[in-house]
Amino acid sequence: MTKSVYLAGPDVFRQDSIEWGQYLQRLCRQAGLVGLYPLDNVIDTRLPPRQRACAIAQANMGMIRSAHGVIANLQAFRGAEPDSGTVFEVGMAVALGKPVWAVFPDRGDLRTQVPSNEHGFCQQGWLVEDFGLPRNLMLACTWAGHSATVEEAVAGMAELLSGQ
Repeated sequence: MTKSVYLAGPDVFRQDSIEWGQYLQRLCRQAGLVGLYPLDNVIDTRLPPRQRACAIAQANMGMIRSAHGVIANLQAFRGAEPDSGTVFEVGMAVALGKPVWAVFPDRGDLRTQVPSNEHGFCQQGWLVEDFGLPRNLMLACTWAGHSATVEEAVAGMAELLSGQ
């Protein structure tokens, strides 16, 4: 039985999002997986914006439910933190008991990544976690693994799922 993985991330916002999705799916195929890319969902473009947005959310959640695991691009997006939609998808996968493999470049722990004062507070006055983790503890303590590149992530997830 071929295992499938949902390909979560802000990749759908790239200028080359279709080509990138095809690349991700090719990597998955080479590793013996089926890559489920959000832009493969067919959404009625005639729907009003809010209804179209809800249809996209439901379709993506359906893909997560049907997948055996999730590969999540958790690189910094529009700031210091990962894309909030991707974080939601990771939480959903974890809640469903599906393994998550995170992808992001190694930039050290959060205190290294987010400028903070000597007391650990960022410029906005929020305490920056100091657990030595590269992402918030709710992500870092729940993923099955993480890699710096998507190629490594696909290989790691393929190995993980082959043992299930």
